[in-house]
Amino acid sequence: MPCLTYREALSARLDGEPLGMPARELDEHLSACPRCAAWAAAAEQVTRRARLAPAPPVPDLTASVLAALPRELPGARTAARARIAGTALRLVLLAVGVAQAALAGPVLVSGAGSMSAPVHLAHETAAWNLAVAAAFLAVAAAPRLASGALPFLGSFVALLLPVTLADLDAGHVHADRAAGHLLLLAGVLLVATTAWRGRRRGLPAAVADRSVTA
Repeated sequence: MPCLTYREALSARLDGEPLGMPARELDEHLSACPRCAAWAAAAEQVTRRARLAPAPPVPDLTASVLAALPRELPGARTAARARIAGTALRLVLLAVGVAQAALAGPVLVSGAGSMSAPVHLAHETAAWNLAVAAAFLAVAAAPRLASGALPFLGSFVALLLPVTLADLDAGHVHADRAAGHLLLLAGVLLVATTAWRGRRRGLPAAVADRSVTA
């Protein structure tokens, strides 16, 4: 076997790699070949010097690196404004939900404010309005529900408004009663805005809600 093969095996030994041959065979060759033995001694010395040589001095770049960093993370101010707007939107929707429940509560309990409507019909209408208030409160507590609640609430308002306007024009409903529906309209617009904010970020509504409430 040529000396080059043994020297490759010796280099592998110095690097801690597999020899490619039995270690005993390599040692026997080094004992019998003065040239390979001298080569091995020189290689061991070079390897030792390379491993024990001090690392070259490196300048401390900490200050320059820190100075190059931006004072504010990109988009941090926009994200902060978005969180504030989201919180304000939820608080307004919470207030609308409480007001909607306050209008429906007395009618549901006693039938007060039902005008000439039968008591059961007044109770049924109040229960419906209270359910809408519960939907508003649920979206205020968990904005991720806005997309799911919007089809129900939106279709309800889309049907109620033209009917109310027609009844108002025909004198079938008092103006104060019709004005009460403005609260419902405001709540639906707030729910729609909440759902739109989630989609505008290009994220599912559930993810957008976590980013706002985190």
